[in-house]
Amino acid sequence: MPNTVVIGLQWGDEGKGKVIDLLTPDVDAVVRFQGGNNAGHTLVIEGQKRVLHLIPSGVLHEKCLCIISNGVVVDPKVLIDEIEGLKNSGFFKDPSQLSISEDAHVLFPYHVRIDQLREEKRGGSAIGTTGRGIGPCYEDKVARCGIRMSDLVDSLALKKRLTEIVPEKRNYLEKVLGSKLPLSEEAIYEQYNTYGQYLKRHVCNTNHLLQELISQKRSVLFEGAQGVGLDLDHGTYPYVTSSNTISGGVFTGTGISPKGVDKILGVAKAYATRVGRGPFPTELNDKTGEYLQTKGAEFGSTTGRKRRCGWLDLFWLKHAVWMTGADHLALTKLDVLSGLDPISVAIGYRLNGKMLDSPPSRIEDWEKVEPVYESLKGWHENIESVTNIKQFPKACLDYLKWVEKEIGIPISIISVGPERSAHIYGDRRA
Repeated sequence: MPNTVVIGLQWGDEGKGKVIDLLTPDVDAVVRFQGGNNAGHTLVIEGQKRVLHLIPSGVLHEKCLCIISNGVVVDPKVLIDEIEGLKNSGFFKDPSQLSISEDAHVLFPYHVRIDQLREEKRGGSAIGTTGRGIGPCYEDKVARCGIRMSDLVDSLALKKRLTEIVPEKRNYLEKVLGSKLPLSEEAIYEQYNTYGQYLKRHVCNTNHLLQELISQKRSVLFEGAQGVGLDLDHGTYPYVTSSNTISGGVFTGTGISPKGVDKILGVAKAYATRVGRGPFPTELNDKTGEYLQTKGAEFGSTTGRKRRCGWLDLFWLKHAVWMTGADHLALTKLDVLSGLDPISVAIGYRLNGKMLDSPPSRIEDWEKVEPVYESLKGWHENIESVTNIKQFPKACLDYLKWVEKEIGIPISIISVGPERSAHIYGDRRA
């Protein structure tokens, strides 16, 4: 399989974890290149649901190397809990299956506390973060005062770095946010030194590792977190995440050259969802929205919050395809649309009476745009047992062909249920 990037084209929760799991048997390594444990990739295997927050979804295949690269921010407690949970379930039998970049930044209790307090103080204008400390950790990275995995696994370096940084964080929490540091400097050191020694065997130069894999013509899959609409630079700012979720983030998040990627696979739901605050032009606050939420079991895999639901936004999707350079599309949760007739799809945005050529920039404009819909015939048949594209009802096939034509790239994977087996390949496989 060619080296492939898997990118969410909407606002996250598109089903990337399942797609990665499907493709992993054909690759040698799966790489996470951005985000942190604010991501949640859900897999359902033989009726058992498993959510991965930091470890790449390829971990469920024992021969697959999993890499957490430099662009990820790592909460070591969450990572260790995830490792132990996988071990207890019969996975992750070989420690060499996981490699963590020595340059990845480490998330600490003060990051979490700062994140949560800021959201509380924002009140009605809160961004709607997961409260996991991801943003403050990235802030420290940019401010050049972060602590990296190479520091975490070295007891002396960790102690020195904490001595330099913790007083500053304590002062900020007390004087600006009116709170105390969750733990003393000594307690943080003792706790995190233990984490560092546990994870030490996994920490290495993943940039060099990836260079070797690519030069040896080994097959690598790059796993994105969140979605294009949450990209720090290109999403619905300020209601975005703290990293670059577009395909370009692969190169800064791993250190590989653009020449190391052969194909980009975009992932989108057959409808649209969003968790937390932020503009969502096709949102449905009616019975149809409730239908999608209930039938699609739309709850955030990280926060547990109900996902907001709406019609497929083709205007945004085409923009995301262009932004990422996606070659193919994986369309998920097509089965959820069964029973809806007609089905609406947004084909454009109108702002102040004028049709837009591209999505707006200012949040004030995002809040005013009106979606322009095209209505398509729906279907009522249950398609969860479909195993071949030719078995779809005619209206369903027409929907797929119409979407494919409009976005200009082939639909290569179609998911018709949560189980690993509930998928079929389109006419042109990714």
